[in-house]
Amino acid sequence: MEPAMSFDSPCATPAANARPQPIRIHHGFEDSMRFGEMCAVRCSTCALRRVCVPEGLSDEDARRFDDVPRVRRAVRRGETLFRAGDRFEHIYAVRAGSFKTVVMHPDGREQVTGYLLAGELLGLGGIAAGHHVAEAVALEDSQVCAIGFPGLEAVAGQVPVMQRQLHRLFAAAIVRDQSQLLRLGTMRGEARLASFLLDISARLAALGYSPRSFLLRMTREEIGSYLGLQLETVSRMFSRLQARSILTVRQREVTLVDTLSLGEMANSAA
Repeated sequence: MEPAMSFDSPCATPAANARPQPIRIHHGFEDSMRFGEMCAVRCSTCALRRVCVPEGLSDEDARRFDDVPRVRRAVRRGETLFRAGDRFEHIYAVRAGSFKTVVMHPDGREQVTGYLLAGELLGLGGIAAGHHVAEAVALEDSQVCAIGFPGLEAVAGQVPVMQRQLHRLFAAAIVRDQSQLLRLGTMRGEARLASFLLDISARLAALGYSPRSFLLRMTREEIGSYLGLQLETVSRMFSRLQARSILTVRQREVTLVDTLSLGEMANSAA
C-alpha cells in the first residue's frame, strides 16, 4: 500500500525526466506565514512554477510575468477566501491545501459546486460578471497565490506562450465542470462516486502524488452535496465498496485497492 498524502504544505511537480521520488506524507502546515497574513511572491521561486508557468519563457518575458501584482495568502481551515458578490480582482492559484466552492440556495442550504486542489485555479467564474458567483472555503489550512487579473491579462496579450498557458488552465477548469455535469446528468449514484474518486486520483497523479492513497478533505455530507446524493447514500456506498475490497477508508484516508473495478463502475450505464 502506498502512503497517504495530504495537502498541508506546498508541493512541486517533478520534471518529466526526473527519477521517481518516494511519496512523502505532509504531517502539518509548515510555513512561516501567519494565517490571514499576505506577502509578495514571485513565480520564478514558487514550488508550483511548473504547473502555472509555461516552459520556454524568455528571460525578458519571465521578468515581465514576475511584475504582475500577486500576493501569497495563508487561509485557515473553514475561512472564506471570497464570497458571491465580491468584486472580481484576482484569480487564485492554490499553492497548498484544498478548497470547496459553494452557492447558497434561497432557503439557506449550501450546494457544493467544486473541489479544488493544489495547482488549480479559483475564481474564474468572476471574469464574465465582474464579481464572484460562488463562495470559496478552505477545507484545511491552505495557501493561495492571489494574482491580479488585469495585469495577468495584459502580459498574456503580449506574450503568446503565456496566453496559451492561461487558455490551457482555463480549459482545464471547463473540462472539470463538464465532467461534473456528466456525473450528475447521466450516472447512477455509485457511478458518480466511483468517477469522483478516480478524478481525484488522476489530478493528484498529475502533481506527482500517489494516485492510490490520499486524504479526502470533504466530509461525506459535502461529497453528497457535490454529487447530488444523500449523506446516508454516500455512507452506504463507501461501506459497500470497502466490503467488496475495492477501496479502504480509515477516517479521511482513502486507498483505492481495485481501480479496475472502480473504473468499470464509473463507466457503467446510467
